Amino acid sequence: MVELKTPAEIEQMRAAGRVVANALQTVKKHATAGVSLLELDVVARDVLRTAGAVSLFDGYQPGFSTLPFRGVICTSVNDAVLHGLPNELRLQDGDLLNVDCGASIDGWCADSAISFCVGTPHPEDLELIATTERALAAGIAAAVPGNRIGDIGAAIGQVGRQAGLGTNLDFGGHGIGRRMHQDPHIPNNGRPGRGLKLQTGHVFAIEPWFWTGPSSTYQIDEDGWTLRSADQTRGAHAEHTVAITPDGPRILTLP
Repeated sequence: MVELKTPAEIEQMRAAGRVVANALQTVKKHATAGVSLLELDVVARDVLRTAGAVSLFDGYQPGFSTLPFRGVICTSVNDAVLHGLPNELRLQDGDLLNVDCGASIDGWCADSAISFCVGTPHPEDLELIATTERALAAGIAAAVPGNRIGDIGAAIGQVGRQAGLGTNLDFGGHGIGRRMHQDPHIPNNGRPGRGLKLQTGHVFAIEPWFWTGPSSTYQIDEDGWTLRSADQTRGAHAEHTVAITPDGPRILTLP
């Protein structure tokens, strides 16, 4: 069943969204060459602890993983495109880093992700990030009452195809509320007019992610989590938690 949230419940999710946004921006500020992914996880952990928030990631174990996640953020570097497990890897100048964070306050959840360059950026990485953010904006713009889930996916997929990027449908957006992952699944491609009809009170995590390799596939590292492109092409990921309102989409994970 797909839940509808009341305005008061959406406000509670917004409180969690502010904490997630603060954690991501704080991590970005500390993500310099020489800093380890574990050190960035500590930075995010401190933000959540100070705010009285609970991590949605630490200890999480869905069906596809053999081990629970260890960390409060996903840190995916270069060809690691999703679910990167924080480890002792130290960032280098020119790395492309994707950071995903989820947290709850008083049981209400929010989930968001950003991608950025460490130090001196590669132009192609900047373009990949910009395209992924455009796709997120397009998906959010389609999240209005009366549209359908397929309209969100179609808007995202069109941006990726026009840029010649690779899209994978195994992982994508999702409903969110009292739990991080709720129905429905929101693939990053789709057909307009298909799927669940959007109503005021729906809240979704919309999250496009793309590879620079249009035909790339993925493999999962031995840590059971880090999802890496099979051909070593780089990926970017962008995500916001978004509420459907009578006045249009409301982003709950803005700073």
